[in-house]
Amino acid sequence: MKEVKVIDIFAGPGGLGEGFHSFRKNVQKPTFSIGLSIEMDYFAHKTLLLRSFFRQFNNVPDEYYDFLKGQIIWDDLFKIYPKEFKAAQNEAWQATLGDVNNNEIDIKIDSALQNEKKWVLVGGPPCQAYSVVGRSRNKGIKPNDHRLYLYKEYLRIIAKHNPPFFIMENVKGLLSASVENKSIFEQMRSDFKHPALIFDDINNNSNYTIYPLTANEYHKDLAGEYLLNPTDFIIKSEQYGIPQKRHRVILLGIRDDLNLTAEDIEPITKQDEIPISNIIDDLPIRRSGISKGIDDRVTWDDILRSISNASWYKQLSYTDSKLFRFMANKLSAKNLPGYRGVGNLSYAPSVGKKIAHSNWFYDKKLTGVSNHDTRAHIKLDLHRYFFYSCFGKVYCTSPTIDKLPEELLPKHKNVKSGKFKDRFKVQLSNSASATITSHISKDGHYYIHPDPKQCRSLTVREAARIQTFPDNFFFCGPRTEQYKQVGNAVPPFLAFQIARVVYKLLKKI
Repeated sequence: MKEVKVIDIFAGPGGLGEGFHSFRKNVQKPTFSIGLSIEMDYFAHKTLLLRSFFRQFNNVPDEYYDFLKGQIIWDDLFKIYPKEFKAAQNEAWQATLGDVNNNEIDIKIDSALQNEKKWVLVGGPPCQAYSVVGRSRNKGIKPNDHRLYLYKEYLRIIAKHNPPFFIMENVKGLLSASVENKSIFEQMRSDFKHPALIFDDINNNSNYTIYPLTANEYHKDLAGEYLLNPTDFIIKSEQYGIPQKRHRVILLGIRDDLNLTAEDIEPITKQDEIPISNIIDDLPIRRSGISKGIDDRVTWDDILRSISNASWYKQLSYTDSKLFRFMANKLSAKNLPGYRGVGNLSYAPSVGKKIAHSNWFYDKKLTGVSNHDTRAHIKLDLHRYFFYSCFGKVYCTSPTIDKLPEELLPKHKNVKSGKFKDRFKVQLSNSASATITSHISKDGHYYIHPDPKQCRSLTVREAARIQTFPDNFFFCGPRTEQYKQVGNAVPPFLAFQIARVVYKLLKKI
């Protein structure tokens, strides 16, 4: 079977596309190729464009790695390889679905497909309107929120272009979202079954059936319809080789005229949970930065060691001697890190530490890791982070805010109201991470590194590892934008497993 085209819309930085392109039945040749990626965000599009450029080569040139090191700039890289850059520009398109003219979208898709009938549509329409956090922040769902209906841009492409298969990803909150007491998810399922019915200008009789990717048994009602609960469509990523507790709704749509049934689907298979220590422990050790005052190793070292003189720390010797002894041991250590990692490929990964999926992450041509510089934190946050990471090591859980010593509590008048219970959270070495979301771009309090001596939040590269992006995948833009891209993406290694399911179905048509 020749390469199957993938059209990736609402692509973000390209997690779904990365997973599909990485799937190979032939060692030398991808099974899927990205025909077109569409993304509205400027920096996410730059990341897509760079990754598309990377994929143009069978043997990635040294200049790409020079770019990661900061030795050449963006423009110079593309001037050296204008043909490959042009191909990348044709593949990665910055556009806002819902604003751009539908004819232009259709022309782009037709040009990418070149009349191919076997192809796959993938994507994840924006989810802020469905997410539980977003609904809480906005005090419910507003019927006039245009983001509720962006899935219809996805639906229109299905109706117009008839993909044999499609994959759509969204947040778990989609299942409980409703407008005027009508379930949005059930409306989606109904719309996807007969896509063309809601578009007056599209005459198409193709119908689709929506399936989950993880179910092993299917049952039918008396009318022959599959009995599926909404929760059947949730994929708990930690059960499938992703080192984070990311639970997402993922739909597999199959065109009915292909005469495939649920019994033809070979679902993705469960794997043992991977703790984040088995994903990030080989990365170079970094200290946090200091956001106010002098930012150097001596000052940072002094801030950490000043904990020994804090009254809250001395009080611990009476109230929690086990935690006190652990902290004392860490504070007396002489090997506190001195380097923040400002810059790109500066340090090679530590040797002798094997991690899960190492073949997936590593690239022999890399001499270090990019996107691994650290945030700067205020002095009080450094003390808080140290407390949280030490507590996590001693008790194998992240403490709630009521466990913080009084001196370390944030200066919010409602801090003891219960609303800030998880304001800070340390990720635990011996378990999968909490879900990496775009909120990691805000302050990092919810993503404290488990190692007390580093005393910081996760870097972009660590978040990308937890999201299973390969180390040679570079995120463009300011660090805040890089975090957003990582948090909004579909884990590529999960997409890789979904690609295997779709490949086996393609072989049957």
